[in-house]
Amino acid sequence: MNIILLGPPGAGKGTQAHLLVEGRNMIQLSTGDMLREAKDSGTPMGKKVADVMARGDLVTDDIVIGLIREKLQGDKKGGFIFDGFPRTLTQADALAELLNETGETLDKVVAMEVNDDALVARITARSTCAGCGEVYNDITKPIPADGKCTKCGNTEFKRRADDNEESLKNRLMEYYKKTSMLIGYYHAKGNLSWVNGLGEIDEVRAEIEAALDA
Repeated sequence: MNIILLGPPGAGKGTQAHLLVEGRNMIQLSTGDMLREAKDSGTPMGKKVADVMARGDLVTDDIVIGLIREKLQGDKKGGFIFDGFPRTLTQADALAELLNETGETLDKVVAMEVNDDALVARITARSTCAGCGEVYNDITKPIPADGKCTKCGNTEFKRRADDNEESLKNRLMEYYKKTSMLIGYYHAKGNLSWVNGLGEIDEVRAEIEAALDA
């Protein structure tokens, strides 16, 4: 099963993708992770990515599609989770073409619905473990009283510099201008499902699982 997780910055796509990786043996294809991995790989595509990033240029859609193509040709396990791609209609068309070329299908698009004000309040309280990237939240999932990450035992935590109200509102506006058009795109294709992105982590997980099994 191949799926896309859609939702604004901070909706919890990464957290839910990790849970699907653990629970369904799926492979998370995060644009940022793929670029970092490629940059250090030494492959022809990796060298191209390293050159682009060294110049400070934006990575083109063609490069990202090339990276996804490489992943699709490898071990498929329980299927792929597209996290952070596509972001535009052009990218959505390119992904559809690639999936068709490689004999893959897009089985479900899960859109995480959120309230902007509640989302901003939640994200400004967010921190991550500097060791493993585990996400914590002052309100919903505070750092343990002993100051140690429950996943790796690290004691250093950090907050993103852009996890502030003004920056978040700008990122949300950018998301709605570009990515929200994908909602109509996938609705028209008949594979869009909605879940409440502001529930507790396990509640959101259960809704996503139900959507995938429907």
